Amino acid sequence: MKVSIVITTYNAEKWLRKVLYGYSVQTELDFEVVIADDGSNESTRKVIDDFLLKFKYPIIHVWQPDEGFQKCKILNKAILKTNSDYLLFTDGDCIPRKDFVEKHLKNKEKGYFLSGGYFKLPMITSNSISSLEIENGDCFKPKWLISNGVKKSFKLSKLIENKWICQFLNWVTPTKKTFNGHNTSCFKVDLLAVNGFNEEMQYGGLDREVGERLFNLGIKAKQIRYSAVCIHLDHKRSYKSSESIEKNNTIRRYNRKHNVIKVNNGIYKL
Repeated sequence: MKVSIVITTYNAEKWLRKVLYGYSVQTELDFEVVIADDGSNESTRKVIDDFLLKFKYPIIHVWQPDEGFQKCKILNKAILKTNSDYLLFTDGDCIPRKDFVEKHLKNKEKGYFLSGGYFKLPMITSNSISSLEIENGDCFKPKWLISNGVKKSFKLSKLIENKWICQFLNWVTPTKKTFNGHNTSCFKVDLLAVNGFNEEMQYGGLDREVGERLFNLGIKAKQIRYSAVCIHLDHKRSYKSSESIEKNNTIRRYNRKHNVIKVNNGIYKL
């Protein structure tokens, strides 16, 4: 298969159902779905079961007991279960446009990881999206979004579908090319070379830290935030804390200063 799509989730089965529907109607079909489940209850398993026959390959459900926010740990477990040499990372609250996987594959390049973004929705819009809007693409169109609770702003330009305009915006955007867990892809061999995600980290920049170590390895980044589009469904973040963010920032500063490539507490325990 061409790519393994790693989707993180935790007790958000309503959003996960919409996300999986988005992957079931992709223009590119040659991929597997790997669910990195950080301790969800049985409701998530039921959602996954409903989609087992909607993909070319079986869905792989990687689960661990609920021990608080342990996203890095479940991601590392999921990586080891993937069956492709190219990995696409996203979250169970990000619905992909029909060409999402296709765009990642068209832009992949040895020596690079791809840096994507998302368009964030308010709760009223998130609840309004049904499978019909995902299939016909309405939920990615500014007109529909504005009529369903989204305010008009320049950020709606993220949803432009014109190939040449998207390439231009990717080129001129001041947004840094970072490893974003909601929309990024890379070669598996590169991720293994830096020993995956740092399990010392909880919420706050844990994905960007991986990208910084990939930079230290010599891997570059390519901007695709206007090409590979996904919309982010609203939700609370009870796991967010200033302590975890500051701890993670300290780790990132140390790694940048000392040119750290491989962490000890990653996929493999060194």
